[in-house]
Amino acid sequence: MTPLHETFAGADLDRSVWFPYYLPHWSSRATAAATYEVGDGRLRLTLADDQPLWCADRHAEPMRVSCLQTGSYAGPVGSTIGQQPFADGLTVTEEQPTFWGCTPHLGSLEVTMRGTVGLRSMIAFWLSGIEDTPERSGEICVAEIFGDAVADGIAQVGMGVHRFRDPELTEEFTTEPLRLDVGEDHTYAVDWRPGSLVFGVDGQIVRELRQAPDYPVQLMLGVFEFPRRHVELTDHGPLPELVVSRVRWEPST
Repeated sequence: MTPLHETFAGADLDRSVWFPYYLPHWSSRATAAATYEVGDGRLRLTLADDQPLWCADRHAEPMRVSCLQTGSYAGPVGSTIGQQPFADGLTVTEEQPTFWGCTPHLGSLEVTMRGTVGLRSMIAFWLSGIEDTPERSGEICVAEIFGDAVADGIAQVGMGVHRFRDPELTEEFTTEPLRLDVGEDHTYAVDWRPGSLVFGVDGQIVRELRQAPDYPVQLMLGVFEFPRRHVELTDHGPLPELVVSRVRWEPST
């Protein structure tokens, strides 16, 4: 397996690795396309002024998203085969070609990133089972940060495991209060071994779990906005963005 050492050195994404749509099989590429720029050794994910709601007629909570994936898998139109279904009986609305850009199985993974988050937004880096079968759907969340969970120099950083449809996993997700400035570069990492996950930030171990998925995953980087949250406030903070300078995967030896 070829390691991934991504530093965004070019003028655009390496499309052999990155897929700039968020689960388009449940919506369409037109409404799931990421808004992004690549330059000066950085990837910048933002939300355009005219960014449509994602799955506006199907997702219960209105949501806008710019997300990159390193894999994509779904069945034909009308089928229920597809990654990360968010409702029972969900069907594919736009067929997508299968894409495996980078699908790690074990090893060390890390991202160096910074973000701008307001009260209605969130940034995240996670690893999602490729879901070529429904059971291979577990998720390793390396860093999930909501703007309304950042205060007084403390960020509540979500990390852990979501089992979804994997019967071998146990739901084990929490937030860790960390003293860090989300707007500055930090390196969020996980060391993934058989039956073991060790999460770290800037080289310091934060959390250890005694379980792990045992199949390939795809990398996912995204910035999200939830327009109906905190509607009572007139100032929802700055427009969200996620800026990434490095993504690395080193397979286990």
